[in-house]
Parts: sequence; C-alpha cells; structure tokens
Amino acid sequence: MNEAQESTSKSLSLGNGSYFAEELGQKLEESLSAGNYDAVKALLEHVQPVDIAEAIGILPQILQALAFRLLTKNEAIEVYEYLEPTVQQSLLDRLRSGEVLELIEEMAPDDRVQLFDELPAKVVRRLLAELSPSERRVTSLLLGYEPETAGRLMTTEFIDLKEFHSAEQALTIVRRQAPFTETIYSLYVTDRERHLTGILSLRDLVTANPQELIRDVMTQDVVNVSTNTDQEEVARAIQRYDFLALPVVDREKRLVGIVTVDDVIDVIEQEATRDIYAAGAVQAGDEDDYFQSGLFAVARKRVVWLAILVLANALTTKVIAMNDEVLRQVVLLAAFIPLLIGTGGNVGAQSSTVVIRGLSTQRIQTLGLWKTIGRETIAGALLGLLMLFFVVPFAWWQGEGFLVGAAVGISLMAITTLAATAGAALPLLFDRMGLDPALMSAPFITTATDVAGVLIYLRTASWLLTNMPN
Repeated sequence: MNEAQESTSKSLSLGNGSYFAEELGQKLEESLSAGNYDAVKALLEHVQPVDIAEAIGILPQILQALAFRLLTKNEAIEVYEYLEPTVQQSLLDRLRSGEVLELIEEMAPDDRVQLFDELPAKVVRRLLAELSPSERRVTSLLLGYEPETAGRLMTTEFIDLKEFHSAEQALTIVRRQAPFTETIYSLYVTDRERHLTGILSLRDLVTANPQELIRDVMTQDVVNVSTNTDQEEVARAIQRYDFLALPVVDREKRLVGIVTVDDVIDVIEQEATRDIYAAGAVQAGDEDDYFQSGLFAVARKRVVWLAILVLANALTTKVIAMNDEVLRQVVLLAAFIPLLIGTGGNVGAQSSTVVIRGLSTQRIQTLGLWKTIGRETIAGALLGLLMLFFVVPFAWWQGEGFLVGAAVGISLMAITTLAATAGAALPLLFDRMGLDPALMSAPFITTATDVAGVLIYLRTASWLLTNMPN
C-alpha cells in the first residue's frame, strides 16, 4: 500500500462524513493541480462513491471534470448519481458527447429522471433522443408522471416473479437479474397480466423447498401505492411498515415499479427542509440549490412574506393610534408593548410547531383536533400564569403603582392563552382548507397575536384607568 492509500485508509478508519470528504477534496485538489494523476487514483481506490461525489463537489469547476475522468466506468456511473444537481450539470457541459451519453444510458431510471428534472428542456429532449429505445421508453414513462408522486420517484428495475414459478426457478431468475436491479431483498409476484398478487422476501425464497411453488410461499396481502400517490405518503408508508421498498401499481393494479428506502430518505429530507423554510416565511422553491443562489434570488425568495407581514402589522400601528389617549396619560404603558406581543408570538410559534409536526407525522390523530386545541389553550393559560410571577412585579416596580402592573398581568394571561389557541387552531384550519399549514401559519399567527395583543393590553389599561379609584 502506497502513502496515498495508507493516508486514505487512516481517514476512513477515523470516520466518514463531511469532514472526511472535505479532507479528501483538499488532497485531490493538491494532486490534480500538481498533475499527479496516479496519486489521485490511489486516493480514490478505497473510498465510498458518496464520499467521492462530495469531494468532487468541493473542487473548483475546472478540476471536477478532470477528477471525474480518472474514475473507472462503473465508479463514474455510481459517483455521478450522488453528485449535487449543479455539479451534474457542470460535468455534462464539460464532458465529451460520447461520455455524457454513456453516463446517462447507464444511470438508474429514477436517478436519470431526477437529473432531467434539473436540466433545461432543450437539453433533456436531445439526451432523450440519443438514449437506447428501451431506456428512452422507461425515462419517458417516468417523466410522464406528476412531480413529487410515486410514479416520478419509482424505479422500474425490480424482480418480477410469477405464481407458477418454483422456488428453484425463482432463485435462478434472481441470480440472473440481480446485477440489474436496485434491490433483491423484496421480491414481487404478478400474474400473467402483471397484476400484483403477492410478495416474498429473499429469506423466504432461500429457505423454501426448491420444488415448492411461489404461490404457496408468498404473502398475498401486499401494501402498495399507486403512481399518483404523493411522495410524502410513500415515505410515511415505508416508515410505518419498515420496508426496504414499496411496490407501485397503476390504475389497473399492474406492477409498474418500486420505491426504495434510499429515495424515501431524500424525500424526507426535502420535505423537512421545505417545512422549515415555510415556517420561516421563506419562499424557497427548490431548496437543494438555495445556498448556491445569488443574493438577489435569496432576497426575492424572502421578500414576499416580509412585505405581507409589514402590511399586516400596519394594523398594530392603527390599534396603537386609536388608543393614543391612554398612552398619553400613562406613557410607561408603551414600554411593555414589545414584551407582550413578543411573548404572544413566541407562545403561538411553540404551539404551531407542535401541531404542524403532529400533522406531518399524523400523531395528532390519536389525540383529536378539538382536544389538541383545548390542550394548547390550557397550556397557554398555564404559561401566562407562570410568567406573571416574573413580569408583574417588574411592571409594578417600573410603574410605581397598580395600573401598569395590573394591565400587564391581565393582558399577559389573555395574550398567551389566545396565542396558544391560535397557534393550534390555525394550522388545523389551513390543513382542512388544503393549504400548507407550515407556510400559512407563521405569518398569520404573528400578525393575529400582535394586533390582538396590543388591543387587549391598551383596552385593559383604559378600563383600569377609567374604573380605578383615585
């Protein structure tokens, strides 16, 4: 083992991940810049494809194609599927036409479709035309399904057994087709018209009597999804049943593909990122390239909801202006407005986060919608009560009297209760209306609690001022 190989092996023994890929990328850049291509090959010899892909992504663009060309054909195909979409596109521009076509031809159908989704339509049409007839047909089929559905996510590379096969025949088929399929651990059984009729694991097949028929070994109750099932539901089903793959059927219940767990992990990450961006009122669109976007694009994605919130919060200004009389009489009341509306916004955000997560995981169904709202309402009241012990003495001391402390205390209880109720109810309402609760809830809760909080506070102070004995 030479020095480069030894260094890589030591890094691998210490642990993989982004740190290792970054270190590998630095070594690759040094060797490529020096023209030491043998050292590059040695560095990559015992490295996992996903780590190679991340390391290549770190390199300057001019060196990415050079590093990629030093991979063997099989390595290049596997590494390419792990590259970020922007790096994939960059390599397509830099590689020769024959290299590109060979690369695209050998990719898994679902990975090829994912790449085509990122490419300009003109480039996709050209690449489709140059694919072999069989690969062109499969790719066109997957591209025909709606984005973010099981049909768009699935792969057509799976093992299809027949009920009349014997276990021995089935094992022969598995051995023959295994190199060309994504997984062999779940085997699907269809009839002569390709209708899905059963499933069996590789373990069941290996341990079965060689002469036993597949229909006698398989499980007939098969969990499946249709081609138009949303990708989130697919991910949820795989998570629920601990599957490695999930069969996909068309309208006639014919088996057309499978969704594997590695694709579902990508979906879970994508959906979680989307929800986080939505909760922060960021119109992120496709999140994968968000950090590669220009400053103007980043600002454009954020400005929409900010503009809406600015206009909506003008209502808060209007409420304050309508109650200016009480503020003129007790100027110190204005000092506690930020504290109250900030507390209301925080409590509302906490409640909405819990409810949105419950909707996402479907755990909220075990408690029920009304019980969820009631639970958060009571929690908001308890939070307000607990905070009274800190806020009211401070307000009383600052106000040098009863009015400010009482106004702040009463308003705090009302605002936290209202904010918690709104934080629980609004996501549920938007979900019922078919809107994204993560996107819609945060701006509405913030605005509602700000306006209502200021109104409650100033009205309470006005009432106390009017009715308080001199």
